[in-house]
Amino acid sequence: MRIGQLAIDITPLRESRDYRWLFTGRCALLLGSALTETAATWQVYDITRSSLAVGLNLVIGSIGMVAGLVAGGVLADRMDRRKVLMFVRLPSILLAVVLVLNSLRSEPTLWVIFAATALIELMAGLGAPASYAAVPSLVGSERLAAAGALNGVTTQLCYMVGPALAGLLIAGPGIAVCYAANVLGFMVFAGAMVFIRPLPPTGQTGEKRGMASLGEGFTFVGKNKVLAGVLLIDANAMLFAMPKGLFPALALENIGGGATTFGLLAAAPGFGAIIGAATSGWTSRVTRPGMVVIGASMVWGAAIVGFGLTTSLPLALFFLALAGAGDLISEVLRSALLQHYTPDRLRGRVTSLWLAQANFTPALGNARAGAVAQVFSVTGSVVSGGLISLVGALLLGALNPKLRNASLAPSTGADADHAKLESDDTREPMVLKKEDER
Repeated sequence: MRIGQLAIDITPLRESRDYRWLFTGRCALLLGSALTETAATWQVYDITRSSLAVGLNLVIGSIGMVAGLVAGGVLADRMDRRKVLMFVRLPSILLAVVLVLNSLRSEPTLWVIFAATALIELMAGLGAPASYAAVPSLVGSERLAAAGALNGVTTQLCYMVGPALAGLLIAGPGIAVCYAANVLGFMVFAGAMVFIRPLPPTGQTGEKRGMASLGEGFTFVGKNKVLAGVLLIDANAMLFAMPKGLFPALALENIGGGATTFGLLAAAPGFGAIIGAATSGWTSRVTRPGMVVIGASMVWGAAIVGFGLTTSLPLALFFLALAGAGDLISEVLRSALLQHYTPDRLRGRVTSLWLAQANFTPALGNARAGAVAQVFSVTGSVVSGGLISLVGALLLGALNPKLRNASLAPSTGADADHAKLESDDTREPMVLKKEDER
């Protein structure tokens, strides 16, 4: 395989002006969010000296995210997705200002951090399904894996640079600067949405409203073994092998560092993901993406075990980087499979379910890790979680042949199913259909 075939595919950025604006806005948003999340994690631990409190803050934020996703998925399937993306970020600017002001107090208030985090995540949840559901319309089905890699690399780059930069800022000018960066990020994202064309959902969204409408997404995922497998294998990894909430304790107690060491640990998975994304060109051509998802999830679990067993900072950073690379490859193909096997009329709701799982299970995983660490030890919590995740990925893959044999070929997925239904309904001669496809 040539080096050019391994390099990340930037075709979506070259071909789609609207995707470039969405991409730019996401970059600013993600960097500010990474700085804020890292700052809040450190601040909560600094106030309470409790890994459990850190985990609880993440759970509270995820509850806000899930609440937003419940409504956001329906909004993305019924309203102009550009307008949704634009307006949900405006309240977030004010909430980020609240975090700045609270951090400038001589004794910051813990409940303000919890409340502001939950509300910011609520707004993020309202907009996230529209952001993901808009991508197929902007880049086309044939560029989904490439767009997934670009989205993944920017997410991981921001979550690599953000925590490391946050560690330096916390040790230098202070936490308030991290929160102020999030204010700017929200403003840039809202401004970028002005330049994107309207993005109304296509197809019939159905007559159901509220929870019944969201239930259509649940039903669709439950019947589709590929989508169910994608969600379960990620939930397994995040629930049992997400030790992010233990990073402050690991940095201070196991490795003997401080804020800078904490920042490096938090940034290491993002660094590994950047390496994975930079060599992700092959993901657009893989014939059995489901098998790659399973294998990458097993790499994640094994790397977390290695991380938990070492007290050396270089080795800890290596294992976290390896975990990040595995997770990035898994995320790219999970995202592509989800969009490929979901019709546009349901993408907002199905995406909201996926994002709810992707955001809530890591928070539960951090709370679980913190609770186990309180009862046993930090090392025991990380190692046991990694082992369970590794075995779980193996079992989920073995029990789901649909996931193992999943494909991104045009002849599969939601679009192919829709085309087949149209062919059956119109009863046109097969030769005419073939000519139309050409």
